Amino acid sequence: MLKGVTGVSVGVSVALTLSGCAGRAPEISPLVLASDKHVTCEAIEAETRINNAKITDLSAEQGFKLGQNVVAGVAGIFVWPAWIGLDFQNAAGKEADALSQRNAHLLALARDRCRPKSQTASLPDVPDTVVVQSAFASNADMQSALSR
Repeated sequence: MLKGVTGVSVGVSVALTLSGCAGRAPEISPLVLASDKHVTCEAIEAETRINNAKITDLSAEQGFKLGQNVVAGVAGIFVWPAWIGLDFQNAAGKEADALSQRNAHLLALARDRCRPKSQTASLPDVPDTVVVQSAFASNADMQSALSR
């Protein structure tokens, strides 16, 4: 009996060890590039759009990997070699996080460099002496009218 339990535990250990090889290694993009100090506002916008498209693709890959892990995990209950197909590296998630951090850095650069020209409204010049005529009578006018 002990021999069978030991064999299963060794098999499970081997499967879990090899399952680390099932996924791809993440390709993390750098947060800051040397060229960032010279990048234009248009280039910042373009790179942000490209990064957002990559994040969308990576989220689809991440969903696929989650489904694959669920299937391999359930199948591994009945046929333990299926556990070799488990992916614990989360490459897509790590890459998406790195791209999100890069976009945050680009946003900070855009705030510093790409500020729009001031669009605050200005009031027209008003002369110092302004005579405001009201449709309502002043107190003095009302008193003089009543005293008549």
